Amino acid sequence: MEFSHIPVLLDEVANHLVDEEDLLFVDATIGGGGHGCYLLEKYQRLKLVGIDADEEALTMARERLFPFRDRVILKKGNFRDLKRILWEESISTIDSILFDLGISMYQMMGGRGFSFVDEGSLDMRVDRDETVTAWEVVNRYDYQTLVRIIKEYGEEGDAPRIAHAIIEARKRHPLSSARELGEIVAGAKRGRGKIHPATKTFQAIRIEVNSEFSNMQQGLQDAADLVRGSGRIGVITFHSLEDRMVKTYFRDHPDLRMTTKKPFKPGPTEIRTNRRARSAKLRIAERI
Repeated sequence: MEFSHIPVLLDEVANHLVDEEDLLFVDATIGGGGHGCYLLEKYQRLKLVGIDADEEALTMARERLFPFRDRVILKKGNFRDLKRILWEESISTIDSILFDLGISMYQMMGGRGFSFVDEGSLDMRVDRDETVTAWEVVNRYDYQTLVRIIKEYGEEGDAPRIAHAIIEARKRHPLSSARELGEIVAGAKRGRGKIHPATKTFQAIRIEVNSEFSNMQQGLQDAADLVRGSGRIGVITFHSLEDRMVKTYFRDHPDLRMTTKKPFKPGPTEIRTNRRARSAKLRIAERI
């Protein structure tokens, strides 16, 4: 099954993160190559290093960026290892870098358990070489740990009820599919909002499986060390907890300053074209 990859905030990235003077841009989450393709078309001198932990993403990016292959290096890896990955290519300084922290449509609908309507296995790994899956989290974590993860990473007020429902359900049989988990979570939730009742819990489990917050902190630290003077770091987030963490990191880092007080957000036209963009925020910091 094929899915189109629609990158968010393209113009904002192209006009505020990258400029004509940049020679080396790193896309730390290359995904389907949407941002990279747009930037390589716009800036003829620009060279790109694209990194992704998802082998399927790299395959898509390789196809999309083929016309620019002489200006592109693609590497499999997690951006927590950013320095090592770039040093392998003898790169010690970069002009700009982007972290797009969203989950792509091909990942959501690819039978890997990211979506609560997925009949596939409870996996949720971005990198299939990692060992911890959502199955282990749901079927082996104790009650207190589940509550903590769902409350902290998902900002879910019903975390105790949801954790209790998961524990009771797995006593009958191990939970094996994302759809089954989604139904259990939905049944434990009080009331209904604008989003699916399992959204925050699935977010929390995905963050735990992929160690997203610790990886982000390490990636940002490496990026701050690598960007040249006046170089820029951009981060696209999709939920409030991520955004607060990025804002705090940029604000408190002694060698960085945020280029704007408020993040860039998609306009009405982009949201109509791509509803998944509606929660996106782009923050940019410059090295001083």
